[in-house]
Amino acid sequence: MHVRMVERVAVAITRRIMERGGGGSPGGGTRAGAGTRVDPDLVRAGALLHDIGRTRTHGIRHAIEGAELARRLGLPEELALIIERHVGAGVDREEAERLGLPPKDYLPRTLEEKIVAHADNLAGKKRKLRLAEVLADLERKGVPRLRPRMEALHRELSGLCGADIDEIAV
Repeated sequence: MHVRMVERVAVAITRRIMERGGGGSPGGGTRAGAGTRVDPDLVRAGALLHDIGRTRTHGIRHAIEGAELARRLGLPEELALIIERHVGAGVDREEAERLGLPPKDYLPRTLEEKIVAHADNLAGKKRKLRLAEVLADLERKGVPRLRPRMEALHRELSGLCGADIDEIAV
């Protein structure tokens, strides 16, 4: 099941960061670059709920619908933002307008948001995918413009893990 694979990948990335001294406190919502602290509970919740909007739509709006649902349910804003910003390596304002989304940036900002977004990218149906496989799929789908942002996200998280995420077991 996709959601469980996203959870496994996200937890593996989080563990590696924490092993390198990046443990955080519950509700952390840490901005990457402002330190390497990460909230493992927030990452796990975000991984499990990132696609909650698919109960309403299977299109790209599922992230917005999911975030709205999370807010209506009274879930923490940090969790709603993980859901809202998890698509690909994020969607900038220009892309959002082109896609018919409300005009704003949907780029992952906090470390937790980045981990869940990239775990979603790397989660295959039954196994973790390598970045090269994901990038090849983007080419096949005709969206190579996402490549630089996804590669940058992979490099950033790999650096925080102290190892290429492709080599991290889940």
